[in-house]
Order: sequence, then structure tokens, then C-alpha cells
Amino acid sequence: MLNLPAGVSSILLLVCSNVFMTFAWYGHLKGGQTKPWLLMALMSWGIALFEYLLQVPANRIGFQVYSLAQLKIIQEVITLSVFIPFAVLYMKQPFQWNYVWAALCMVGAVYFMFRT
Repeated sequence: MLNLPAGVSSILLLVCSNVFMTFAWYGHLKGGQTKPWLLMALMSWGIALFEYLLQVPANRIGFQVYSLAQLKIIQEVITLSVFIPFAVLYMKQPFQWNYVWAALCMVGAVYFMFRT
């Protein structure tokens, strides 16, 4: 196993967790519209289990080096960073400039959470 610093390990686990989360939350919208919602909910819960198996240790590890607020903003940046490629590449949504503006707002949020 790689011996990475806690902050790096936390971020890598959060990225992986977010991939699962994004598919659990939105993946059923592609091709699942004709299937019963309960089936899609159960499928999403199954995917979300893997999200939580990564997210819980990611936050426990990250809390050793980041504050709670810093962990939250890291999570939000990762969520947007995973969601945009998911929307464009998997869901075939057109790229929107709003993604860029949202990302720029997140840069400001990161600044305020990490400034000392």
C-alpha cells in the first residue's frame, strides 16, 4: 500500500467516493426513466454503499489534518470536479459556461476556508 500523507489520502478517497456518489445520485437518469423508481432507489443505495465505504474513512483521515470546514469545501470542489465531466461525457449534456463561473466561485470559497 502506498504511504501517502493523510491529506493526500483523504482527497484521493474523496475523489473515488464522489464518482460513486455521482452515479448513485444521477446515473439512473440515463436509461432508468422507464424503470420503477423503487428499483432505481435500491440500485442507487447499492452504489451509495461503496461511496460511504470510501467517504467515511476519507473524512476520518482528512480530519487529522483539515478542519471540518476545510473538509467540507474540499468535498464540494471535488463534487463539482467530478460532476462536470459526468454531465458532459456520460450524460451527454452540453458544456455550460455556468460550470466555469461556479468553479470560480468555489476558488473563492476555498480561499476563505483555508486562509489563516
